[in-house]
Amino acid sequence: MSETIAFKPETIEQVNKIIARYPEDRRKSALIPVLHMAQKEFNGWLDVPVMDYVAELLNIKPIEVYEVATFYTMFNMKPVGKYVLEVCRTGPCMLKGSDDILDHLRKTLNIKDGETSSDGLFTLKPAECLGACGYAPMMQLGKFYHENLTKEKVDEILELCRQGAIALD
Repeated sequence: MSETIAFKPETIEQVNKIIARYPEDRRKSALIPVLHMAQKEFNGWLDVPVMDYVAELLNIKPIEVYEVATFYTMFNMKPVGKYVLEVCRTGPCMLKGSDDILDHLRKTLNIKDGETSSDGLFTLKPAECLGACGYAPMMQLGKFYHENLTKEKVDEILELCRQGAIALD
């Protein structure tokens, strides 16, 4: 028997407040914030039953949820580590060494892009522009940016994560 998917009471209260912002025929407008809440509450990723649950809450078709969730890179379609390392790889960051940072992370964590480290802590996600070109190379970790990266700074960040000393939100 499968586990019932449902938001915690405090989360469903927030969801209902978000839904109430929109007319009945525009409930889909609440989709992105509700998907963020679902991803946070249901282990950091969106599997099909979770997306179906969101569709039911918003009274929209499941395919409408799948289309949005799979389009935006901020949503994870498979399990991820506690820390998702999103390293910008567009022009300005690449010119300032993001390729070296990505290679260093791949080697240090013994993973490829999109994979999770064997300890379950880290998932590596190369990202398109994160809008901090003046501080390249940079990486997003949770809600926070880590800028002007060097291999040494990356190693310090990884160690702080291992110690549980990095905030995600």
